Amino acid sequence: MTVKIIADSASDLSKEDYEKYHIEMVPLTVQLDGENYEDGISISSKKVYDAMREGKSPKTSQVSAQVFHDTFEKHAKEGNEVVYLAFSSELSGTYQAAKLMEEEIKQRYPDFQLHVLDTKCASLGYGLVVLKAAEAANNGATVEEILVVSKYYYESMEHIFTVDDLEYLYRGGRVSKTAAFVGTLLKVKPLLHMEDGKLIPLEKVRGSKKVLKRMIELMEERGTDLDNQMVAISHGDALDTANNLAEMIREKWNVKKIKINMVGSSIGAHAGPGTIALFFLNQSPKDIT
Repeated sequence: MTVKIIADSASDLSKEDYEKYHIEMVPLTVQLDGENYEDGISISSKKVYDAMREGKSPKTSQVSAQVFHDTFEKHAKEGNEVVYLAFSSELSGTYQAAKLMEEEIKQRYPDFQLHVLDTKCASLGYGLVVLKAAEAANNGATVEEILVVSKYYYESMEHIFTVDDLEYLYRGGRVSKTAAFVGTLLKVKPLLHMEDGKLIPLEKVRGSKKVLKRMIELMEERGTDLDNQMVAISHGDALDTANNLAEMIREKWNVKKIKINMVGSSIGAHAGPGTIALFFLNQSPKDIT
């Protein structure tokens, strides 16, 4: 029996990724102009970024309890084994909602093999974890093997990113008003990373070109066995910059593959247009053995 892998839209995987790897996606909600949309289904990232450039402030909310109920119950009735890999619990209530529904569903279906994991990752860092789990599932791995490889990847995943305007992170409660004001005033580009699922400011760099160079330096400092892993870059409607960063990586390492996707609406609504994020492992890639 193939284990079913479920992820939410904050993984920033594409429709093609979900289809190719047989991943089921549950959407976060994006609120714009008084309307609610399903992230990755009924609203595009581009629409959200264009609205933000016009001064609008989209909001987001976690995957609903009802969606988790319906999704989990469907698989319980079908007798499937399920692994749901969740967006960082430090950035969304989605994981907690899933855990509550896991408990409720298991009371009614005690034999249901359902595992809900907090990846403590975001965007394509989270997406790379999901792809690895799905690859293992499609190759016939057991639930236990998938749990082991997933944990290895999400505990080894580095997130290095910059935003074009700190104001967006301030609006979403991710940085202080003072930090946002000073950053805008000095025209500095902030570098941030993830630590135990939280967004942590790393340093400030003057100028876009210097930021990309510094991201490469951090990748060299923190990455391990970079030639043998898939690296990912996500961008807030800034494909040219993402491609520039990818070229800089290729000039330095013979990486296996560089995956470039747009930051989805649920994360983009907080990070804003112009965001560039880089993801890689700080340990050697691991396969099911």
